[in-house]
Amino acid sequence: MSDAATLESFRLADSFLPVGTYTVSYGLEQFIQDDRVDDAADLEALLSTYLRRQVGPAELVALRAAHAAATDGNLEAVCRADQRLSAVTLAAEFRESAKQSGDRLLSLQTDLCDEALLDRYAERVAADEAPGNYAVVLGVATALADVAVRDACLLCCHGFVTGLLGAAQRLLSLGHTDAQRILNDLQPVITAAVEESADRGIDEMTPFAPLVDVLAAEHERAERRLFAS
Repeated sequence: MSDAATLESFRLADSFLPVGTYTVSYGLEQFIQDDRVDDAADLEALLSTYLRRQVGPAELVALRAAHAAATDGNLEAVCRADQRLSAVTLAAEFRESAKQSGDRLLSLQTDLCDEALLDRYAERVAADEAPGNYAVVLGVATALADVAVRDACLLCCHGFVTGLLGAAQRLLSLGHTDAQRILNDLQPVITAAVEESADRGIDEMTPFAPLVDVLAAEHERAERRLFAS
């Protein structure tokens, strides 16, 4: 990648990026409330499940499709990937969180970048003709910045894991060293999720994490919630 593309990938991976991912736990809060995650080992196992069963087979497939479509200037294909990702995401809170984060990233990118495809995509999202999921917006943004698709997938996984580790530090007695150890130990899982997503088309998005979906539904009805999901 060029220096500009590398620096753009760093910016998009930065927790300083104002897209609201710090407000979501993707069900982790409910796992902790139900005493299913008590320590760093439990957390690492859950994050591994998320990567292998949900992020890889769904978000990364959508990201790849959006990246390829944006590279070709094919807005219709971007929207198809976007709609398909929403269709296979069962948990209502997950869909809403992905749309909110995606909307913020899309708004940010249209402000920063002079790209006709981004502007046209934003118009489709504003007209409710596409949901604007975060993974799809990220795929478009990285493609237009000449960030390689594999690097974009790694970036997506890294951001997902660091976001949930940040949530865990607020929900568990998880120290910074433990958080970094989990992030380091999950590197092979992240790599595997990225590689396995490469051979899937949008009709092969098959997330399968039933317990995650069940607890996400419970979280929607929880009386006290620190996180939006």
